[in-house]
Amino acid sequence: MQQSGTDPGSAVRPQTTIVVPCRNEALNILPLIAEIVTAMAGQGPFEIIVVDDGSNDGMAARLEAARGQWPMLRVLRHDRPGGQSAAIHSGVLAARADLICTLDGDGQNPPAELPRLIAGLRAPGVALIGLVAGQRVGRKDTLARRLASRFANGLRARVLRDGTRDTGCGLKGFRRDAYLALPYFDHMHRYLPALFARDGWQIAHVDVAHRPRGAGQSHYSNLQRGLVGIVDLMAVAWLLHRRKKVRATEISPITGPIPERQP
Repeated sequence: MQQSGTDPGSAVRPQTTIVVPCRNEALNILPLIAEIVTAMAGQGPFEIIVVDDGSNDGMAARLEAARGQWPMLRVLRHDRPGGQSAAIHSGVLAARADLICTLDGDGQNPPAELPRLIAGLRAPGVALIGLVAGQRVGRKDTLARRLASRFANGLRARVLRDGTRDTGCGLKGFRRDAYLALPYFDHMHRYLPALFARDGWQIAHVDVAHRPRGAGQSHYSNLQRGLVGIVDLMAVAWLLHRRKKVRATEISPITGPIPERQP
């Protein structure tokens, strides 16, 4: 199968960057990259950026060896763990494409769903759609984790009214410039629908599949997620309340009012 990925040194600019934040996923990452390459066939030039968030399980060596097999693969590394939002932000900053897709590095997000995210951003007449958010169906997590997620998503939806039932899904597609205009904070990846809407963008939702983790274990407990989630929720609610509520119009002596550029 022909690969349409682009070498980092190539003059061909990728149309899509796939950002994979991960830490200590040595047993999952290479099969995941192979699936991404297969899923992206026919989607135009693309690149894959794996952001190694301070791993110590040998994943870095495996990624370095894999770059010879997949020339579209780029690897970034944090010198210490910074969290998923930090890893995504680093990847988006380094991306060469205007469209970004993300998925988790544990293999639970099927790469076969990526074309659906891309289609949502490329479809005619969707210029104001800034984010296509995956929403998991048939989740393959433990009962305790599903219940905790259901409670957190329900509370978030009531407070933020972001119209999204599952913001914890790693499968997301968005416009790079719109994402980089958002205020950065740790754990912001769980609030992207509300943050994009705050800046005037429309949000699209896509139901996506979910599967069991291939190897290893989650790096966060339900208690850890809950404690930071309460603080984050209050902070995002404050950001939404304090958003800019007016737009400027430039007055031209020749053509009259010039509307402020929309997102």
